[in-house]
Amino acid sequence: MITRESQSLRSITIMLLVAVLVWSVTLQTCIARKGRHWRHHHSSSSSSSALSDSLSSKKPKSHHNSHSHKSKPQLKTPPPKSGSPGLPQPPQVQQPPPTPQVQPPLPPPPPLPLQPLEGSQEFNVLDFGAKGDGMSDDTEAFEAAWASACKVEASTMVIPSDYIFLVGPISFSGPYCQANIVFQLDGMIVAPTDAESWGRGLLWWIEFTKLKGITIQGNGVIDGRGTGWWQQDNPFDYPIDDDFKLIVPLNNSVQERPPMPIRSELNGMPSIKPTALRFYGSIDVTVTGITIQNSPQCHLKFDNCVQVLVHDVTVSSPGDSPNTDGIHLQNTRDVMIHTSTLACGDDCISIQTGCSNVYVHNVNCGPGHGISIGSLGKDSTKACVSNITVRDVVMHNTMTGVRIKTWQGGVGSVKGILFSNIQLTEVQLPIVIDQFYCDHSKCRNQTSAVAVEGVTYEKIRGTYTVKPVHFACSDSFPCVDVQLSGIELKPVQLQYHMYDPFCWKTFGLLNSPTVPPIDCLQIGKPARNGVHTDHDICV
Repeated sequence: MITRESQSLRSITIMLLVAVLVWSVTLQTCIARKGRHWRHHHSSSSSSSALSDSLSSKKPKSHHNSHSHKSKPQLKTPPPKSGSPGLPQPPQVQQPPPTPQVQPPLPPPPPLPLQPLEGSQEFNVLDFGAKGDGMSDDTEAFEAAWASACKVEASTMVIPSDYIFLVGPISFSGPYCQANIVFQLDGMIVAPTDAESWGRGLLWWIEFTKLKGITIQGNGVIDGRGTGWWQQDNPFDYPIDDDFKLIVPLNNSVQERPPMPIRSELNGMPSIKPTALRFYGSIDVTVTGITIQNSPQCHLKFDNCVQVLVHDVTVSSPGDSPNTDGIHLQNTRDVMIHTSTLACGDDCISIQTGCSNVYVHNVNCGPGHGISIGSLGKDSTKACVSNITVRDVVMHNTMTGVRIKTWQGGVGSVKGILFSNIQLTEVQLPIVIDQFYCDHSKCRNQTSAVAVEGVTYEKIRGTYTVKPVHFACSDSFPCVDVQLSGIELKPVQLQYHMYDPFCWKTFGLLNSPTVPPIDCLQIGKPARNGVHTDHDICV
């Protein structure tokens, strides 16, 4: 019995031991699984923390003051549990001590582009090979610079100061150029003086043609060096201003032609003399600031242009330089000329056929032949001039003051003319209408004439040296609606015979007493006046 009980107890004990052993193995397995799970979780958390710290270290530094700067706290890895192996820690980067953060300066402005932005590009003639020494021919460089400027709207062609550019006959032409080009003239342009450069002769030296919005500006000079043209072998072949016939020296000899300068060593120039600066067929033209001097013939000419502005311009040539008009307008309308000084050997301003809406004011004229409308109707042509205002002008030592001159045989009309506030000093013939103009030695008498009507003279004051008023109108087409007021002209005896006012076939009205009295003006209208055909009437 004891042996059986003992065996039974042993069996139970063995079974209990096996159960305990199985339980122990199971418990270790569970603990091991928990350890692996913790290690995996801790590894992932540590990697995320390291990545976060790495990204944090790559962020740009704060621009805030150092007093408000705070370091990001580092994550601490908990120690491994007992019975699990220790995990390797990521290397800790040594953080530099915090430095005070200084507010960085504002970034500098971006550098200017090497080339101006489109629409305002500049083209300097020096960059195209111009020498500017006054001796080398810079014509090709000017042509190349223009070819580039022509392609860019609102571009600027630069002629820099402190250089003298020798340029032959040149045309800056459209019509395919962009609009609003500026010709910035600060240097000097001089014309060639050798006959070979001009061939058989040209009508212009510098020409701008068929452009829209062209501006010539600056403080530069255009010098035509015209002495060689003025002093030809036969200088008296030039057309002579016909009103010289009205000026008789005290020695009783008629002054047939103006005095000429002394002949120089320059000669052999073509008989056709060029205008210094000409604009043709252009719209919205501005000329300002520049000086034009010593042109072989006319200094500044506008032909077939619309919207012309000339101001602060100087024209300068000797008073005895032949046919050197200051500003010449032809077939041009909507013109303003002001604040300019014009000294030349012919008309300071000449207004020819096809001109209308011309306003001239604040101009200084002299020496020269005054401001003239005409001559008109030469070779039986039609001439139309209307709406011309000339006011606030000073004239000194000029041949005429304000003048209208037409040829016999012409047709058309001059009308709507105002001459106002003209101050004269020693002007030979202050007020002139001459419908028998002729710049040849002899002209044929003809009945047809360019009609003159609606001409007002007001506040014409100063001194004269030959005749205060000369109105010589056509028998067939008398001058009508001529009005005078505020005329005060006093004689100054110089070297010429002096005459009283003269009127022929001139009708109008004296709105106030005049000095001297102009009793020759016929009050009212003519009983009979010529009639132009519809073809000859100006629209």
